[in-house]
Amino acid sequence: MTIWSDIDRHLIRYAGPGTFSPAIIDRAAGSFLYTEDGRRILDFTSGQMSAILGHSHPEIAATVQRQIGTLDHLFSGMLSRPVVDLARRLAETLPDPLDKVMLLTTGAESNEAAIRMAKLVTGKHEIVSFARSWHGMTQAAANATYSAGRKGYGPASPGNFAIPAPNTYRPDFTTEDGQLDWRKQLDFGFDLIDAQSVGSLAACIVEPILSSGGILEPPVGYLQALQQKCRERGMLLILDEAQTGLCRTGTWYAFERDGVVPDILTLSKTLGAGLPLSAVITSAEIEAAAHERGYLFFTTHVSDPLVAAVGNTVLDVLTRERLDERSAKLGAFLRQGLDGLADKHSVVGDIRGRGLLVGLELIGEKADEVGARVTERCLELDLHMNIVQLPGMGGVFRIAPPLTATEEELTLGVEILDQALTDVTNR
Repeated sequence: MTIWSDIDRHLIRYAGPGTFSPAIIDRAAGSFLYTEDGRRILDFTSGQMSAILGHSHPEIAATVQRQIGTLDHLFSGMLSRPVVDLARRLAETLPDPLDKVMLLTTGAESNEAAIRMAKLVTGKHEIVSFARSWHGMTQAAANATYSAGRKGYGPASPGNFAIPAPNTYRPDFTTEDGQLDWRKQLDFGFDLIDAQSVGSLAACIVEPILSSGGILEPPVGYLQALQQKCRERGMLLILDEAQTGLCRTGTWYAFERDGVVPDILTLSKTLGAGLPLSAVITSAEIEAAAHERGYLFFTTHVSDPLVAAVGNTVLDVLTRERLDERSAKLGAFLRQGLDGLADKHSVVGDIRGRGLLVGLELIGEKADEVGARVTERCLELDLHMNIVQLPGMGGVFRIAPPLTATEEELTLGVEILDQALTDVTNR
């Protein structure tokens, strides 16, 4: 009996209409995955957009080995030095007044905790998010997720509303010269929110760059205007930097470009560099109000010392190697290569993103089908790619290699993608 027989017989399929990747991974190192049958696959997604230091980073491995032999897990009300150190160090990377930190596991859990806090502090319950959002698969996070997974599970919680996502490549509201009129779009979105609200708007949760939504980057000025809409309605602004935080976009946090400071910030994926670690970060004022009202988020793995120690090592490496600057430099290098693909292949409609979080959108007749075939061909050629396929968008490759990748590895990825596009479109 082969391992695939065991897979078919025993594993729950959890990726919706998608299937498991047709390779069994035996180990991983740096930018590459190694299969049981001896293949070496270039990983252009950093695992699940998380392994920003590459796979099996020696300092991460050393931290795990050391920490698990001394202190791995505690009663949730107990504290350890790695937890306190990581909270302090995260606060030091952020502008005032973001200085209160809670450490959790996944992005969904951190968003769940943030939304729960916002509801308690404001005394209200309605939550606004983008129509192409992805914030997680637990209850409140899933209710604020609109890019996938809403059908067939019964009613969502009352008071969850969507506003249009700003898509500069496919604008719905346009200026006279055909550009996205994001101010008119934002006004329209909140006109609809105001019409539907029962007067209990608690928070707006958004990603500074929508990833599962197709690498959509709001124009400069958008987040400031969004924050003003929240202020006018007594709402908190929650920024979900699961994929954009900690140097991936060329700055420590994506919101730095926009001159805004969120009321609550959530981190995950990149914080643990592949291990399950997330954070909720807010102001002392909001934390005090939540505590006064009896804030409760007492979970099994809150403040676990093992992953907190890993988080400290992640900060060590990011700081020492100045990976924010490296991400910006490598992002420009990658963008140059992808722009070359756009010039060569008419099926490539747009290249967008920031730093080492880049989207490549396919266009044309049957673009969905082409995207699926290109993804499959890339894997056959030993490149792992991820494609987002949403209504109205032919398919957007999410390209997020590790911040430790080399120019040679990025060039190899672009060359394989070029070959896959050629092979598929010339059939």
